[in-house]
Amino acid sequence: MSPDVAKTVIEYLESFDDVDLKIKAINELKSLIPQHSPFCREPVDCVLWVEANTVEANDYNPNVMATVEKKLLERSIELDGFTQPVVVARQQRRHLVVDGFHRHLIGKSRPELSRRLHGYLPVTLINAEREGQKERIAATIRHNRARGKHQIAAMSDIVRDLHRQGWDDRRIGEELGMDADEVLRLKQISGLTELFADESFSEAWTVELSLIHI
Repeated sequence: MSPDVAKTVIEYLESFDDVDLKIKAINELKSLIPQHSPFCREPVDCVLWVEANTVEANDYNPNVMATVEKKLLERSIELDGFTQPVVVARQQRRHLVVDGFHRHLIGKSRPELSRRLHGYLPVTLINAEREGQKERIAATIRHNRARGKHQIAAMSDIVRDLHRQGWDDRRIGEELGMDADEVLRLKQISGLTELFADESFSEAWTVELSLIHI
């Protein structure tokens, strides 16, 4: 960046006395860059600051965090700052959490952090074509499975819901990074006959599936 351009940007940002207006201007500048970036398809190429009260948790997150880990995360954010943005999907004026539920909760709930962040949270937006409910659920699962943290019962419920929304076993496996056996086991845990409507089973399978309901 040439000195003249840098000077213009600095003078522009320093012209704002109101913090909210300055943050809006910073976001607008940040949003311009990916339009000309070779990394524009990567969500992390554009980290924005949004009002914390517009960031909402999803209702399908299977992630679980132990108390010790949560305290460590709180300490890390307090001392090191936010080194990872919250991954969100834009839903009109809301931002639904795809990944980073605990980071978003800590940033919103701890008064000292909220003051330091001026009531904002750093977010990165998933690609627009991935903002549908099924795609958001799949993205959340991929993030959590990559870290090896998920609750089996919650995962089973999600497989059931995706099945009800029209995804077959192959699509569920591809989107969630599971093989056919994993998908089948999670369907078994849910214990719903409707999930096996298109399957063919031997009598042994019928007995085994019946036992799941007991």
